[in-house]
Amino acid sequence: MSNAKPEIKKTGSKRKPQDKSEKFLIIGAGPAGLATARNLQRYHIPFEGVDGYKDVGGLWDIENPHSTVYETAHLISSKRMTEFAEFPMKKSVAEYPSHTELATYFRDFAKEFDLYKYYKFNTKVKNVTAVDQNWLVEFHNGDSAVYKGILIATGTLHHPNIPEYPGKFSGKIMHSSEYKSPKIFEGKRVLIVGAGNSGCDIAVDAIHYAKKVKMSVRRGYHFVPKYVFGKPADTLGGLFKLPAWAKQKVDSIILGMFTLDPEKYGFPKADHKLYESHPIVNSLILHHLGHGDIAIKQDILKFNGKTVYFKDGTSEEFDLILYATGYKLYYPFISPTYLNWKGAAPDLYLNTFHPVYNNLFVMGMVEASGIGWEGRYEQAEMVAGFIKGLEENTKEARKLVEEKSHGNIDLSGGFHYIKLDRMAYYVERDTYRNTVRQKISRLNKELNERSESKESKGQIETKRKVAS
Repeated sequence: MSNAKPEIKKTGSKRKPQDKSEKFLIIGAGPAGLATARNLQRYHIPFEGVDGYKDVGGLWDIENPHSTVYETAHLISSKRMTEFAEFPMKKSVAEYPSHTELATYFRDFAKEFDLYKYYKFNTKVKNVTAVDQNWLVEFHNGDSAVYKGILIATGTLHHPNIPEYPGKFSGKIMHSSEYKSPKIFEGKRVLIVGAGNSGCDIAVDAIHYAKKVKMSVRRGYHFVPKYVFGKPADTLGGLFKLPAWAKQKVDSIILGMFTLDPEKYGFPKADHKLYESHPIVNSLILHHLGHGDIAIKQDILKFNGKTVYFKDGTSEEFDLILYATGYKLYYPFISPTYLNWKGAAPDLYLNTFHPVYNNLFVMGMVEASGIGWEGRYEQAEMVAGFIKGLEENTKEARKLVEEKSHGNIDLSGGFHYIKLDRMAYYVERDTYRNTVRQKISRLNKELNERSESKESKGQIETKRKVAS
């Protein structure tokens, strides 16, 4: 990148853009944003951050108007498999923490590493455009600034995916993103559309208030209990690395010992093998199906008033329909052409590096069973090492520029993921993390060799304390 000052172009604002071309901008202060901030801090990369809310934590702060969590929401992964390695959750925190515990955790993380000082809150980004070799950012308050680079960390669960059906439903329709309290179901006939993790959680909530609860599903699912042999299910099975086919077979046998047969209770037979889509981590949904508290219906055919017609020829009346149909990736402040968008998601090397721009990154756009926030932290460390490597003109950074120019690589680990939009940025955990760790190791090795040849003052903090 050039060291020349950028040419500041006119914007829609009457105010002249600030020249911050020596700094990177992080957009978002949720888990991915905080992981990114911490790593830019460790690598002594000048940056600042913005977030539209008044505090850190992103969607895990239920008071945030853009939060998609609900009163009964908990992690579906255990705390030890999810937490940042350098900042373990307290012993007092539940094995499957609530949203309240997680909001506190992220605030404590930001305080521990003094990250608040980098952020400007209640600040929303309106538009991001390329200007010379930098980026012009316009904010909703009319301010604007030119930055050296952009790291988008606004998350993947913001823009609801709303299905469309023929006819008109005269009752209430809502998406799970709007759902907060099960009291909304009081005395109502409720249909939950979709049986992902949120849909199953909400269905279990609803039975305590609703007159009846049905779930409309298109496909079958694999179910994983939260506990196996008395321990969180995601903490088992990590001692030996099995090929995909063997892991699917072994884990299917073990999980079959701890879960009921979903087909027995109305779910269609899964059209995919275990781990080829995100499993349902819920110990209660099959229990309540077995007790008759919930019933499964087929996909919706059409609406007429309060009557819902299903594809099996049956029909029922409902007062409330809740779509638990997931989300679409949504970055409204930047043109899709800047993100190399293909199909349902940006096509980025290792789900973060743009093939052309060396100063534009999407952080946290990676999903995998068990990847946790540490997986996002490692992604951020890799990006920080790359930025620092470009600054130092290292061989490994230049090599990464060449690698990313060819687009993404196969990160499936041998699993054949189903072709759904929500799987567009899904990876196999070990394949992804091992690849990222290799990049970190190579980038850091060269950076450390260079720093050792210089004075110790201001050396890069490429080594971090990781609690055992």
